[in-house]
Amino acid sequence: MTVTTVRFFAAARAAVGTDEVAVDVDAMDVASLDAALAGIEAADPERWSALVERCSYLVDGVSTRDRATSLVGVGTVDVMPPFAGG
Repeated sequence: MTVTTVRFFAAARAAVGTDEVAVDVDAMDVASLDAALAGIEAADPERWSALVERCSYLVDGVSTRDRATSLVGVGTVDVMPPFAGG
């Protein structure tokens, strides 16, 4: 099993209801950031749905907004919502 850890910060953590989840990349039809995000079971689904559109992501430390990014071989994704002042 290949696992990518998805970590949530600030408003994303509040919407999802946890600090991080483990995503089984091998179990995905398409191992993409978008597919992983779509599979998140959020504590507040409406808030998460609206927020995910505005987040940026660090994929193994590299910033992206492209949710088609492959998760094959990726260890960690950080979900970064917009922060005050920037």
